[in-house]
Formats: sequence, structure tokens, C-alpha cells
Amino acid sequence: MTDLFETIRRVLVPIHKEGYPFILIGIVLTVVAGYFSQFFGWIFLILTLWVCYFFRDPERITPVGDGLVVSPADGRVNLIATVLPPPELDLPQVPMTRISVFMNVFDCHVNRVPVTGRIGQIHYTPGLFLNAELDKASEDNERNGLVMETLHRGAPVRVGVVQIAGLVARRIVGFVAAGDSLQVGERFGLIRFGSRVDVYLPAGTRVLVGLGQKAVAGETVLADLSGGPERTFRRI
Repeated sequence: MTDLFETIRRVLVPIHKEGYPFILIGIVLTVVAGYFSQFFGWIFLILTLWVCYFFRDPERITPVGDGLVVSPADGRVNLIATVLPPPELDLPQVPMTRISVFMNVFDCHVNRVPVTGRIGQIHYTPGLFLNAELDKASEDNERNGLVMETLHRGAPVRVGVVQIAGLVARRIVGFVAAGDSLQVGERFGLIRFGSRVDVYLPAGTRVLVGLGQKAVAGETVLADLSGGPERTFRRI
């Protein structure tokens, strides 16, 4: 019986509290619509169940090691490039490695810090709501950026993390403040309904993921600050 309860507990993934108001609205609409029309009652019930699924907040098993950078988001690695960091992050304007993870509306949208460290600053930038898969979304879209101050081999390293709103996403929610110290994999924010998260790493960082690869927040290792040859990938 204990094994059965443990299996059920693992299947029933916790829901983040940010989703409670939306779920409550969905339940009310389901009851009202169902009173007048069974068809629309089922429609709203399905939508309410999807909202519960969207705001899921599962536990993650985070790899820990000096130099490891884990994914801040669930989704697909859709961009890997060498670019200048956004000026609002106040990082040195030299080329950095940017890894972008795109979240569709079926991905878990709770974001996690990619490295252990202290939040040096947080900067919100209003903007457009273009398709978050586009490269120019990094510059044009509404976004919330933070800088993680970490240590690698005893030396200070600054890592940029930017939450980017997309076509459907209209609200970036933050759970942290400048000066907070977090362990790698801890939750720092959430984006509602489809978006992207960019990670800016020092040049020479070894990228360990490939374009199109599925990433899991807090679990997938994106890169290694120690450097070294990049991995190669092939589609099968």
C-alpha cells in the first residue's frame, strides 16, 4: 500500500501557487458554462485541466559541480550563438556565448537558476510580444534579466539570465530580489503561457547541448565553464 501511495504522489505533480487564481477562474467558468450547455462545460473543463498542467511545479534532481551550468527552463534549445549581452545587464560589452531555451505552452514554465551564486542585479525591460523563437526577440520583446555572480575555480564569474515574453506570454513573474543567494536549480521565476529564457556565458565556455535538444529545467547541463571541446550531435 505504501508503494501505491508513493506512485500516486509522484504522478500528482504539485501545482505552483501562481496558477491558483487561473484554476479557480477555470472552475467557475466550467460550472457556469456547464449549467447552460454540456458541450461548453466540457470545453471549459478541458481548458481548466490544461491550466493545472501548465502550472505544474515538479521536483528536479539537479547535478552539482564546479563550472556546470544547468538549464533554467524546460523546452527546446533553439538558439546557440556568440553575441553581445543586453546592455541592461551591465555586463562587459564583449562577445558571450548565448544559449536560448524556448518554452511552448505545454512545457513547465517554472524557471530555475543555472548556477549557484548571488543575484547581482535584476532589470525589467518593457517591449513587444514577438514570437520568442525569433533571434530579435532578445532585443525587442518584454524581458526580465538578472545577473548571477558565481565562483569558478575560486575566480568570480558573472552569468546573465534573461526571461523573454513571447506571443502568448504576457506576464513575467519573479520570486527573487537583488542580493539573494541561491543554489543551482532553485526557482527564481515563472513566465505565463509560452516564452524563452536566454543564458549568457563567458566566451570559451564549453557548450554541451545541441540545437533542437530537449532541455529540462534544473536537470539538463547546458554548458561547462571549464571550457574544452564542444560536443557533436546528429539527428536519428
